[in-house]
This record gives sequence, C-alpha cells and structure tokens, in this order.
Amino acid sequence: MNKKNTDVVVVGFALFAMFFGAGNLIFPPYLGVTSGASWLTGFTGFVLADVGLALLAILAAAKCGGEVSKVFNRAGKNLSIVLGSAIMICLGPLLAIPRTAATTFEMGVQPLTSGFSPIVFSIIFFTIVLILTIRPSKVVDIIGQFLTPALLVALAFLIIKGIISPLGTINPTPMVENVFANGVAQGYQTMDALGAVALSTVIIVSLSNKGYNDNAEKVKLTMRAGIVAGVGLCLVYGGLTYLGATLSNKYGLDASQTALTVEMTAMILGKPGKVILAVIVTLACLTTAIGLTSAASGYFNDITNGKLKYEVLVIVICIFSAIVSNFGVSTIIKFSAPILDMIYPATIVLVIMTLLGKYIKNNNAFKAAAYMALFISALTVANKLGISIPIVTKLPFAPLGFNWIVPVIVAAIIGNFIPSNDRDDKFKINKVS
Repeated sequence: MNKKNTDVVVVGFALFAMFFGAGNLIFPPYLGVTSGASWLTGFTGFVLADVGLALLAILAAAKCGGEVSKVFNRAGKNLSIVLGSAIMICLGPLLAIPRTAATTFEMGVQPLTSGFSPIVFSIIFFTIVLILTIRPSKVVDIIGQFLTPALLVALAFLIIKGIISPLGTINPTPMVENVFANGVAQGYQTMDALGAVALSTVIIVSLSNKGYNDNAEKVKLTMRAGIVAGVGLCLVYGGLTYLGATLSNKYGLDASQTALTVEMTAMILGKPGKVILAVIVTLACLTTAIGLTSAASGYFNDITNGKLKYEVLVIVICIFSAIVSNFGVSTIIKFSAPILDMIYPATIVLVIMTLLGKYIKNNNAFKAAAYMALFISALTVANKLGISIPIVTKLPFAPLGFNWIVPVIVAAIIGNFIPSNDRDDKFKINKVS
C-alpha cells in the first residue's frame, strides 16, 4: 500500500473512532428495541441523520480549508460566530465530551467495580485526554494507528457473536409511531453531523503535517477518509441495531440506554462480556473525547486570533468536562435534546448551501435560510416543551422530523431576490476543481 492510501486508511480510522463515541454505542441498540421488526427503517433514518449528514459536513468543511467559521460566514459574521461557538460548546465541555466520560464510567467501570468514585474516575479520564490532546499534530496518528484497530476488533467480536446466536425473537410491532423519524432523532443525538464540521479541522491539520499542501488534494483525501469512516460506521450501526431488535420482546421504551447495552453484552458474551464492553466503551469514548477536545480548542484559538492559547483551552475544557460528566449520561442526554434540536437544522442548511455555494450568488439567501431554520427550530422546541404551537406539526415533512425544509427553501428563494451589500470577495468559498 502506497503512502497516500496508508494515510487515507489511518485518517479514516481516526475519523471513525472520533465519531464512534458515547451516543454511537448506546443509541443503535435502543433504536433496535423500539423499532422491532421495522429496525431497518429506523436504522435508515439513523444513518441518514448520522453518517449521511456527517459526510456532507466533512466535504463542506474540507472545501473551506477545515475552518468552521467559513462554513457559516456567508450567513453573516455574527451568526457565524454564534452558531459556530454554540456547536463547539455543545461538542465540547457542555454536552458531548462530558458524555464520553459519563458513559465510560456507567458502562465500563461500574459493572466491574463497585464503590469506585465517579469524581476520581473523571479526573483520571480527563488527565489521559489532556496528555493525548496537548499536541494537536499527534492526535490523528495516535487514534488512527493504535486505538481504532483495537476498538474495531472488540466491536466485531461482539456483533458477530450476537448475530450467530440471536438473543431472542424480534417484536413484529414497533413501540413508536414513526420509526423513521425516531431513527432520525436518535441520529441527531449522536452529534456526528455537528462533530464532522469540527473534526474536519483536526483532519486537515493532520494532512498538512503529512505533507499535503494542495487544497484540492486535501479535500479529496478528506472525503476518501470520510468514506472509510462512513462504511465502518454503517456496518457497526447495523449490527448494533439488529442486536437491539432481538431484544425487542424483552425490553420497552423505559429501558435505560446504557443499562440495555451492558446487559446485551453480558447476554452475548457472558461474564467476560463486561470486560470486553469496558474495553469497547473506553476506547470509543476516549478517542471521541480526544478528537473533540482538540477540535474545540483549535476553533476558539482561531476565532480569538491566538489570544486564547490552544494548550490553555485544552486544560480548561478538560476541567469543565470532568465536572459536567458527574451529572450522568441520562441527565446530559435530556439536557442536550432541545439544544441539538435548535442548532442542527441551521447547521445542516448551511452545510448544504456551502456545497452549492458557487450556484448561490446572493449572501442574503444564506442569511434568510439560516434564520428561518433557527426560527422553525425554536418553535418546534417550544412545542415539545409544552407551549402549544400546532402549526409546527402541520408543516410538510413534520412526521419525518424535517418540518423546517419547506420554510427554509421559501426563505432562501426570497432572500436571493433581496439585494446584498456584502462584497463578493468577503465571503468567498475556496473553490475545488
């Protein structure tokens, strides 16, 4: 294998591992339980909202040189900073990074040791993250060459054993009304589409350090690496969702996502299953925490023009994440749902419009679409929280979880006809041949 192909595999493995964190391990089995015989439908929604959007986000970020702000800046400087910072805070110390430590403790440590302090564990976990993240140029190689292969072997062993010896019969009736929309919602919860925008920065830096300086070549290699990661994710997600479906006659909607995965592994592998699961969880969550800590630190270092030092940011994020992780997985997931529902649609809209940027000449189209996505998202979240806004449930594609699509398209068309005062070169996106 030549150097370029080797680099693609290493980077692809690293992307897989950075994506495959806490949510990726606990959501597919639960999705299988709630979907029953329709697990393929739920899995399809999950993959579209996870892998599909993540690949689009990787391409958009790569075309922008790995700079997160450039993905959003045609919607205006203020929104670019607010949305980019919100994403990085969610992916960073507020939600995603703490969830990796909490999941590792609940699924990897508690089943093996009783009475171990979660506070002590969080300190140990984030000390390791700090050590492995403080040098950004080494992050991808550490993950891609060493941690990912071990993670893949452990996951393959679990899934193959579960397929050979099914845990039970599959419930013919789904437990949720709209299986596809439920899959989409679970896919959102993994935060991979948001993570892809951020993690592309880490990948671009790694490729530059490997000697690839041509922007077009870096985009091409990043996409190839993204495909490697995407194929791996689809195979693992499919296996875990099927394993969950085989338990759909034994568990209900009230099943704890972490407990379900722990018990499923124990049923498949017996007593050694707890040890193997601990290895899987630790590797999955540690690689994700390393990637996201590096990405978030790099982003805030960039937007402050180096005033906030990368090393200082890594330390601050690790300390804050250690504190939040002690609230537990369930609390973090409940807290994250409305926040993700708010920022996901606008992110998706701007990612897709960035990919189509050369066909959209007017920046007001970007601005109108982004603000409309935020507006519909805010109304949808309010409706879910008990403030009755029935119109959001009657919009086209609402049953599929995409009620913002038509309003966004209308807003973009209207915005395209509003004269823009922005200078053309101010928001130019890097063109790739």
